[in-house]
Amino acid sequence: MNRLLTIILFFLLALGINESQGENVAQGVKVIVIDAGHGGAFPGASYGGYAEKNINLQIALKLGGMIEKNMPNVKVVYTRKTDKHFSKNLRADLQARADIANNANGDLFISIHANAHPKSTATRGVETLIMGESKLETSENEAILFANNKEEFFDMSDKSTAAIVRAHIQNLQFTYGEYSEVMARLVQKHYAKLGRVNRGIRKQPLRVLYATDMPSILTEVGFMSNSAELKYICSEKGQMEIATALYESVKEYVTYVKKSLLIETPQSEVKSAPAPAPQQQNKPKEQPAAKSSKTYYAVQVMASKSAISTSDSRFGSYKGKVKQVRADGAFSYKYCVGEYADRKAAQAAVPTVRKVFPQAFVIAVKDGRVVTSK
Repeated sequence: MNRLLTIILFFLLALGINESQGENVAQGVKVIVIDAGHGGAFPGASYGGYAEKNINLQIALKLGGMIEKNMPNVKVVYTRKTDKHFSKNLRADLQARADIANNANGDLFISIHANAHPKSTATRGVETLIMGESKLETSENEAILFANNKEEFFDMSDKSTAAIVRAHIQNLQFTYGEYSEVMARLVQKHYAKLGRVNRGIRKQPLRVLYATDMPSILTEVGFMSNSAELKYICSEKGQMEIATALYESVKEYVTYVKKSLLIETPQSEVKSAPAPAPQQQNKPKEQPAAKSSKTYYAVQVMASKSAISTSDSRFGSYKGKVKQVRADGAFSYKYCVGEYADRKAAQAAVPTVRKVFPQAFVIAVKDGRVVTSK
């Protein structure tokens, strides 16, 4: 009973955080958390005299170094930079990693692991996991994962646990699920460019992904139980190629987020450009929302550098129903639908709005301007 209550409380807390931070994706990718799986008393798989924890750390440091060198506007946070663990209990250790990510207000979480097949030396390839559920008993691939990392999974045979985890998974679909999948697909694409065997994207009920309040992936860089792959992922060349593939995925992901959500670009990233042509006389007339001294919540569907008529065809079925509010930054014209007294009510409307605008998210508005959450 105590265990169930603990899980319920954890779920409710996570749900509350997701409702309040779901829109944080729209602020762009400013903090990336890199997790070198295992460590210290939890070495992971061990083959040929090599421990998984060391391979994971070496790749994590290489990836972080690339981001720090080439993406100065992104902060890198490591769960560990040395061989260490965070708790005597593996489950608590996994939670500690998620806590580091959450406390850092991470925008993307990347956990690096190596795989192993206890009964086959021929199995090889790379795969990336995102939070979700699949039937372990019907998939040989997933059975391999479960056998190798049993303590890292939720026991979905327990009905109480399964119900709570499934509810959380459903909530993720309206917050970070789409972004996690985008990142996973990019990682697999860049692995494939290296000629690696592409084992695809897998949805798994992993504890560390469950506990992180941001788009999150766990990537398996190769099979230690396969001698050829073990040699590759332990080599300097192999680790650099893997880290580069992950780095290129991060770059594409950051661009994807900026383009899909019209993120304001920091001045340090903006290159000089010719002065814009004079505005034409038929510039759309602003149609600002009625000002209110009280804060209310709405669902943002679009942002623009210049005013757009609320009757513009780009608003689809919401044509004529959107309101214009203002904000700081390059894309200062924000367009939203609905007017709700609290965030929870606005969040409940998001799934419907996302049928037309997949990137919709909740914003707070006061006096006709977006209120920035801190």
